[in-house]
Amino acid sequence: MTISIDIVNKSFWKDKQTIRVLEDLRLSIIPGEFVTVIGPSGCGKSTLLKIISGLDTAYDGQILIGGRRITEPGMKQGFIFQEHRLFPWLTAAALAAETTHLKFLVALRPGLMQPSVAARMTSTLDRLSGGRLLINVVAGGSKEELEGDGLFISHDERYEATEEFLTIWKRLLNGENVQFHGKHLQAENGRLLFSPAQTPHPPVFFGGSSAAGIQAAAKHTDVYLTWGEPPAQVKEKIAQVKKQAEKEGRTVKFGIRLHVIVRDTEEEAWQAAEHLIRHLDQKTIDEAQKVLQRMDSVGQRRMVELHQGRKDKLEISPNLWAGIGLVRGGAGTALVGDPQTAAERILEYESLGIDTFIFSGYPHLEEAYYLAELVFPLLPFKRSGATGLSVPAGEIIGNNHFPDAASAASSS
Repeated sequence: MTISIDIVNKSFWKDKQTIRVLEDLRLSIIPGEFVTVIGPSGCGKSTLLKIISGLDTAYDGQILIGGRRITEPGMKQGFIFQEHRLFPWLTAAALAAETTHLKFLVALRPGLMQPSVAARMTSTLDRLSGGRLLINVVAGGSKEELEGDGLFISHDERYEATEEFLTIWKRLLNGENVQFHGKHLQAENGRLLFSPAQTPHPPVFFGGSSAAGIQAAAKHTDVYLTWGEPPAQVKEKIAQVKKQAEKEGRTVKFGIRLHVIVRDTEEEAWQAAEHLIRHLDQKTIDEAQKVLQRMDSVGQRRMVELHQGRKDKLEISPNLWAGIGLVRGGAGTALVGDPQTAAERILEYESLGIDTFIFSGYPHLEEAYYLAELVFPLLPFKRSGATGLSVPAGEIIGNNHFPDAASAASSS
């Protein structure tokens, strides 16, 4: 069936002005044809897909599929795309059934879902995986991206909303009956019948380099995450977070997010790093940096400042390479070196207080093998114990509570 997009316009209302994300869009897609939609965050890509699927009907113009105008979701149209709120959960759920020790760090996006829904998803996946779920709270770093998802709040308000979200989420997972009336979120008689495998909840990972982000992390995170900055900057950030956490009467652990490029020799490792960006010209770098510099994320700004968009000064600290951040948002640095050097750098971060390392590479599978085979034998490891899983006794009574274990046993 042919998809016909005929003069489609879509706008959002914000701050007493109209923001247009789609303007006079015309497109025809015939059977067997593939179309790639490319653009920066907030340009309307996801909005267009929602309109085509019938999930969003508040637009001007018309969309026809097989000559039929789309006015609502239906069985004849659908789409699959990288929805950041769902894909990690689906991937983790699929892998949980095939693994026994692997843990899953899955993103939660406050502001884009309700804390009650997030609590149910958390409990379900934690139980299905036998207590192997970890939660990565992502407040968001791009105003344009969030507005494309319909969330129109300021940078500091994002962290206010995140604090309210985590307060409700934690209380639900702890088995409380939740009454909450905040600036951004409300909950009345909120309950969660199935508790997670881990008590009181799966560990929370959270990062934020701004004052608002550090404050929220100090109140709620179990593991504070930083991107791969030079050791001196990481040391300073750890001190800031510890100080703020002490004010809240809490202690937190620390983790770091890094890429890694390890080879048998230093020379081979640096050659592999340069190989990654061999086709990257200055025009492409400048275009990427314009997008990254528009973000209101303090952490992203700190990443950009490490390399300043230049290819000639990418080793920003011994064996810490910022080449990935020339075009990639978020974690933009990699440890580069031979196995012994890589292990030494990892242990250097550990000496600062980092005890959790989240590594990745390009291509990911091959770099995972390099790291595991060459570097892991040089590092000390600790294995965590198994997590017990509580099992409710009997069926839910009136959608409200479970029978006590004694009553369930006597009736069997």
